[in-house]
Parts: sequence; structure tokens; C-alpha cells
Amino acid sequence: MASPLSPSSSSVATTRVVILLLLHLSSLFNNLAAKHGTSTTRSHRRPHHSPTSNPKLQQAYIALQAWKRVIYSDPSNFTSNWVGPSVCSYSGVYCAPDPHDPKIQVVAGIDLNHLDIAGFLPDELGLLSDLALLHLNSNRFCGILPQTLANLTFLFELDLSNNRFVGPFPSVVLSLPTLYYLDIRYNEFEGPVPPELFQKDLDAIFLNNNRFTSVIPPNLGGSSASVVVFANNQFGGCIPPSIANLANTLEELLLINTSVSGCLPPEVGFLYKLRVLDVSFNKLVGPIPYSLAGLAHLEQLDLAHNMMSGNCTRGHLYIAKLGKFHILL
Repeated sequence: MASPLSPSSSSVATTRVVILLLLHLSSLFNNLAAKHGTSTTRSHRRPHHSPTSNPKLQQAYIALQAWKRVIYSDPSNFTSNWVGPSVCSYSGVYCAPDPHDPKIQVVAGIDLNHLDIAGFLPDELGLLSDLALLHLNSNRFCGILPQTLANLTFLFELDLSNNRFVGPFPSVVLSLPTLYYLDIRYNEFEGPVPPELFQKDLDAIFLNNNRFTSVIPPNLGGSSASVVVFANNQFGGCIPPSIANLANTLEELLLINTSVSGCLPPEVGFLYKLRVLDVSFNKLVGPIPYSLAGLAHLEQLDLAHNMMSGNCTRGHLYIAKLGKFHILL
């Protein structure tokens, strides 16, 4: 199993997967449009056949040209063809039918993964109001996220991992109504994580390898995520008992090196779908909860480098293997 700490392990972090996802954007857009109470067809609108007669693509042209102007380094010249109004032919830019009028095209996805591009995100990106996928993994984008990203009301996946973004938790993501996948790992975000994050309908939350502090919000269990990765931050405090509320969804929980303390709550044993649990390199004390015995689907359990008591030799690594099940104490 690939480690979820590695940016390259994301199942949607490659261009091929982006293309496959974009093949389904028409139905996705229809669903999102219905969710917003809008019709997917408007018979009184005339079809648009060129970028110059399509206001959505005109707006996208303005946004992408503004972005190109603040790209300071593009080692592979990937954006060299970002010229002219035909934005659907730009490298890394993917178009799909408009969710409101399938007769015209809109910019629905941008994939600049693994290109080592340096620059920042301009306010004009808010003009890409139909964007569903934004993948910027492994570049050198820096600065703070523009608040205009709140205009991306169809954004489904946001991957900003392995860049140089700074500032507090990017609160603009909390205003994205359809966001399902959030990956901001390996950046320089700092300060507390807002409790509102765990009120969103997210499937994957990757916050690891930043500078987040304070504590894990007590309403962690308000989420519906299947993957939660907080590793390599400085949260401190205890793992909230509300984590039991994630029982129906959570499959992977990684809290490696987050300075969490106290006891491992027995509520962790209620997470019956859990396959990976890693709380190593923390300050956990007390007994190993008996409730962990109920995790029938668990494949990896790492409790190493804590101060917990249990059936192991203090100061040594005890490894027990049973089929696919690996336990580190």
C-alpha cells in the first residue's frame, strides 16, 4: 500500500486520472446544477461555437493570462502554448459542457501536477467559476490563496500539495459548497485548523506536513471522511472522543508526530471500517484500549514511540504479524 503521506500516492494526482474524471464531468455538473436548483438546459439560449462568442471562455482567457503573467519559472515550458483565446487547447486545461447549457464549453479542470512551476495564484482565478478540478501538486506556487476562489462553486477536488503556500488555514475552502477532496499537505500553513472544516462533506482531508498548531478540533467526528491525515504538525492535546462518529466512513487515520497526548481513547475501537491507524511518535500514555481488538478490517496499526503500556518490551520495537495485519508497538 502506498503511504498516504507521499504526494505522488494520491489516486487523482496524475493527468491520466484527470482525463478519466473529466469524461464524467457532464453528469457531475448535471448533479451539481440540480443541487443548486438550476436547470441543465435552457432552450432560449443560442449555442456558442467559438471562444470569442463564449463569455465563459472569454473569462477563462482573462484568468489564465493573468495567471501566466505571475508564473516566474516554468522549467519544462508547459504553459508556453497559453496564447490566444482558444483556452481549451492550453496544456493542462480541460473543457467540458457548461452545467447550465451543455451546448457550450467551459473550463472544467486544470492539472499542473509535478511541473515545478513557480509563481502565485492571482485573484483572477475566481473567474473560472465552472472549475471542478484544480490539481497543482508538486510545484513552487507560493503566497496565500486568493479569496476569489470562493467563486468556484463547482469545485470538487482541490490539490495544492507540495508547494510553498503560507498563512493561516485557507478559510476560503470552507466556502466551497461542493468540495469533496482537499489536499493541502506539504505547505507552510500555520495556526489552528477551524472546526468548520469538519462540518463539510469531505471524503479526504490531507493536512499533513504543515505548521498547524493548537488542538485537533473537538468536532472531528462531524466529518464524513474516509481518509484523515494530520501527520507532522504540532496539534497537541487529546484525540477527541467524537472520533467515534466517523465509524461509518473512516478507513485511514494518520496522526504521526502531531504531539497529541493523553490516552488513546477507546472510541477509536468503534471505527469498524478502519484499515490504517498510525499514532506513532506522539506523547500518548496509558493502556492500549481493548476496544482495538474489534477492528476487524485493520491492516496496519502503529503505536510506536509513545509512552503507552501494553504487552510489549519497553524500549524495543515489538512486531507481530498475522496475515496482512501489521502492528508496531
